Parts: sequence; C-alpha cells; structure tokens
Amino acid sequence: MASCNNSSLIIGFLVLALVHFNRINALSSNYYDQTCPMVESTVTSSVKKAMLNDRTVPAALLRMHFHDCFIRGCDGSVLLNSTANNQAEKDGPPNISLHAFYVIDHAKKALEAVCPGTVSCADIVALAARDAVHLSGGPTWVVPKGRKDGRISRASETRQLAAPTSNISQLQQSFSQRGLSMEDLVALSGGHTLGFAHCSSFQNRIHNFATTQDVDPSMHKSFAASLRSVCPMHNKVRSAGANLDSTPTTFDNRYYKLLLEGKSIFTSDQALLTNPTTNTLVKKFANSREEFEKAFVESMIKMSSITGGQEVRLNCRFVN
Repeated sequence: MASCNNSSLIIGFLVLALVHFNRINALSSNYYDQTCPMVESTVTSSVKKAMLNDRTVPAALLRMHFHDCFIRGCDGSVLLNSTANNQAEKDGPPNISLHAFYVIDHAKKALEAVCPGTVSCADIVALAARDAVHLSGGPTWVVPKGRKDGRISRASETRQLAAPTSNISQLQQSFSQRGLSMEDLVALSGGHTLGFAHCSSFQNRIHNFATTQDVDPSMHKSFAASLRSVCPMHNKVRSAGANLDSTPTTFDNRYYKLLLEGKSIFTSDQALLTNPTTNTLVKKFANSREEFEKAFVESMIKMSSITGGQEVRLNCRFVN
C-alpha cells in the first residue's frame, strides 16, 4: 500500500511539473495584443467599479486567484457552478466564503462584447488579482497571459488547499508540490495584508488551544483578549471575526510587522516563525516593504503560471 501511494505521489509531482513547464512556455505578456487589445483596461475598469461599492473586493479577488491556482492550476475552475451531478470547488468548505465572482462575470461580459470567445476566464482572474493589489496601494506587474479554462471542478479537491490551521511542514509540502519555494510561501502569505477572517478560522488559537492553555502562548496577550471578545467560545454571530492586519484595505508590509509582535491571526501565519528560513524572510519583509513587494511580484508571476485548462469559456460559470 505504501509503495502504491508513493508511486501515485511521484506521478502527481511529475504531472504538476510538466503542467508548470508547459504553461510557462505558453504564456506571453503580449498574448492578446492583436486579438483583444482592450483586455487589460476592461478588467481594470471592472475591478475599479466594484471597489467603489465594496472595499472587500480586492482581498476577495486575490484570494480567489490563490484558491484557483492551487487546485488544478490557474484554470478558472474555481469559477464553475455546481451542477446536479457535481459539487464544484466554489462549494467546497474552504471556498464557501469566497465572493466577488460578479466582478469576473462583468469583465467577461464586457470582453465577450468586443472580442468574443477570445479571453479566458483564468486570465481575467489573474489580471483582476494584479489590479486588486495595485489599486490597494501595492505594486503592479506585467501578467503573462494565454491560460486556458479547465472543464473539471470538484469540491472534494479543495481539501488540497492549505488550511489556516496548517503547520510549517504542511505549508511547505503544499507549496513544494506546486513548484513553489519557501520564499514563495512567505511572500505569498503577505497577501494576508488584505482582508478579514471569520472566527471559525482562528478559533483553535483562542479557545482550548491545549489541555493546559486556553490561548496560544505565542499570541500577544491583549491581542488574544480582543479576539476572544469578538469571538466567544460559542459564537453565534456568523459575520464575526477580525481583520487580517490593522490596514486591511491597504497592500503593505504591516502583516509581517504584526506577525513579529505576536499579532497574527492564523496558525499558518504564526508557523512562518517556527522555521529558520521562513523566520528570516518574515524579518526581511517586515523591515523592507520594497523587498516584500519585489518578492511578492516574482512569486505571483510564478504561481499564476501554473495552469492546465483546455478551452476559452464563453461564460465563466459553465463549461462550453
């Protein structure tokens, strides 16, 4: 049984590596220059419009891109609706709180009007994530384009996503299986500079942490007390939770500074301090926003180049 599992694992790594290699070679910064030159401005316009009405949109779009890329690559599979015969990724437990799908729908509709059947939903998600970061005060970058949309989306596969309760070994395994390094792990974790977490995702740190400790001792005492006040043991307020850092709508390096102060939200955040390599990177990014942004851009391009779809969907919620 063990040898069979190991063989499956090795085959899985090879498939991921092959997909990674093929897609990097297929993607291009000028992919739509001739076929749909309006693609970038159209997506940016959709993101800007949504942000005027909802400041949580950037965090949602960035998280959507992460969750898409970590399951079957960046193929837009997270956008597909469930059907009578299949529960899709967006309905898997880690993705229930994903939102702002309408932003992708609006961009797609606008693009279909000017260049039908040309721009993939996966590319729209990648561009929207970049715009989300930049419009929140973060860096911008040239997004390689040419991804195709996948036809398979399974809620059961969302178990592959790293949980907020993950330790450093689990995080490292999740990233390395996708060709991503420890530096990528720490840089991309900086995406937690945007957004909000519900109580359920960090309950393990503030209630019944261990048999002799109710609260995670690595957490700053007053910070833990504030979290416990908004998230009591038997919390019944569905919307209750906490911002991921103290500037949740601004893309900056505050996340790393707070992490070093014991004011991180998730176990997976705190885990970055438990390994010498990741600990050093956290300190580096806390000390220099410039170093963080440079690493974040490189890691985003690397992550978003892992894909393996087959078609350009006409509607992002349904296969052709």
